[in-house]
Amino acid sequence: MTNTLSNRCITEYFGVNNENSYIELGRYITKNLIELNINEYNPVILCIGTDRATGDCLGPLVGEQLLNYNRNFNVLGTLSFPVHALNLRQAINLINSEIRNPFVIAVDAALGIRSHVGYISVSNCPIAPGKGVNKKLPAIGNISITGIVNMLSKNPSLLQSTRLHTVKLLADCIANALKYSIDYLEDF
Repeated sequence: MTNTLSNRCITEYFGVNNENSYIELGRYITKNLIELNINEYNPVILCIGTDRATGDCLGPLVGEQLLNYNRNFNVLGTLSFPVHALNLRQAINLINSEIRNPFVIAVDAALGIRSHVGYISVSNCPIAPGKGVNKKLPAIGNISITGIVNMLSKNPSLLQSTRLHTVKLLADCIANALKYSIDYLEDF
């Protein structure tokens, strides 16, 4: 699924430097969802990653926190049932065949430049899972949220040596921001 709602990619970065960072992120996500008229869609939060690599467990950690939070938002990708490189296409097929008029919010870990490590990026364009480790996987999402867990490097073991503390901070902020957004949209 690609983003057909906007022709121009806009990416914003958010730090997680204080306990209320999720509110700023949640407000930004909510604003985007309202502008895209989310009420016309069935929202799906697709949390991509695996619990077998510390740096790549961000998506499943977010999915785990959201799993039983709200019935109006579908959640795929948790610690017990992760969505990763081996089953991403299957998850996309499931979304497209089982959910009428889906609106996908894709969540994944990312590698980036040193100054962006520990930040969250939100984009109105699809995510390209596995791009940082040279995997060719289908792009997915009407909105993409990435937690930048480590620096981009030619070292393939970098995701295994990523600090869990960084990943957990990012995952908590993303999950809380999505909960904030879900709650706001329920009352909207």
